[in-house]
Amino acid sequence: MKRENDFSQGSVARNIIELALPMTIAQLINVLYNVVDRIYIGRIPGDGKVALTGLGLTFPIITIITAFANLIGMGGTPLSSIERGKGNNEKAEKIMSNSFTMLLILGIVLTIVGLLVKKPILYLFGASDITFPYADSYISIYLLGTIFVMMGLGLNSYINAQGFAKVGMLSVALGAVINLVLDPIFIYMLEMGVSGAAWATVISQFCSCIWILRFLTGKQTILKLRKKDMKLDSKIVKRILGLGSSGFVMAITNSSVQVVCNATLSVFGGDLYIGVMTVINSIREIVMMPVQGITSGAQPVMSYNYGAKAYKRVITGIKFSTIVCVVYATLAWMMVHFFGSFFIKIFNNESDLVKVAVPALATYFFGFFMMSFQFAGQSTFVALGKSKQAVFFSIFRKVIIVVPLTILLPRMGYGVTGVFMAEPISNFIGGIACYVTMLLTVGRRLKMEMTKVN
Repeated sequence: MKRENDFSQGSVARNIIELALPMTIAQLINVLYNVVDRIYIGRIPGDGKVALTGLGLTFPIITIITAFANLIGMGGTPLSSIERGKGNNEKAEKIMSNSFTMLLILGIVLTIVGLLVKKPILYLFGASDITFPYADSYISIYLLGTIFVMMGLGLNSYINAQGFAKVGMLSVALGAVINLVLDPIFIYMLEMGVSGAAWATVISQFCSCIWILRFLTGKQTILKLRKKDMKLDSKIVKRILGLGSSGFVMAITNSSVQVVCNATLSVFGGDLYIGVMTVINSIREIVMMPVQGITSGAQPVMSYNYGAKAYKRVITGIKFSTIVCVVYATLAWMMVHFFGSFFIKIFNNESDLVKVAVPALATYFFGFFMMSFQFAGQSTFVALGKSKQAVFFSIFRKVIIVVPLTILLPRMGYGVTGVFMAEPISNFIGGIACYVTMLLTVGRRLKMEMTKVN
């Protein structure tokens, strides 16, 4: 049987780049959904700074929604790729169709729960009476598009995993362009402010979702969404949840860190520093995209070759993705360090915010390249179906290292600077621990299997 988009053939580096490049662009564009909102909102005359802070308070909720999308998408696609590597496309389709059903159910549940608990959650996350109206206006509308977000993020990964990375990029680009056009119309021309930004995002996500569903039910795709496969299979559900728990935990822990950061900053720095963290998170999302793109592009290639027992190619994939990520992250660190003011002013150019944001940005991004080892190690665990290890290191870096440091360092005399110090410390400790463990376990096992095959 002829295998389409066969990742066991040709250069491993080329296979990864052909996926990673459009995936990186797609992820970068996807980030623009929220980043563009922040840029426009941060520049609303008079209210920009407060509105931007209010928007920052919604990040943990948005991150939680993303976490559930990752739970299904990152859980199902490696399993689907492994089955495709074995030549079992029917099983791969069933995994994808089960993922669709799970995304639909979770999207409905999250919408209802989110609308019911949004007020106490926002205050818990650090909202004040001044910033709450802005946060509430945005998240109330954003939640209406939860299903579209879930479907877009969760199912687009199946398009990429089949080798149609350009199509995956276009699905995201479609939404981003619509969002870019609608934002100034809704925010300024129609004077809808924060609500306008939210409506622009929801409409654009709806359009992306429709594009993705049309492709996965059309003639071009290798794996098709089929109604007969949408009935949940308990064994498949369990495997998806088990493997996807890594991406889920990572996103949830990111949300927890954001909550702790906002709460600590509200005590030691006030609303101004919550706004600073909003800007820094926006910059981080953009800067880290190529790292996520490379590791995401490497995953289907490694999964496919693992399923095909081409272990040497898996090792090559690990080495290539690691080197590229470390080189890029080092260059990115230097850019942020030397041109920090430029990056800050993209979002808000008020002198009081810029003054405190520039040194905070330099602290936060110190040793940024170490984060690459965390991503490379964790993506390898996920690609090969090693869910427990991937979950552990997600928890280890964020919950065991970042959260305690965020709470303790400000109280040890470092003040607000201590909040921004927690991230680089966790990158060094977590990155080394994750990557070394991967080399000593998965890496060693792959070399042994390679010897057996040869």
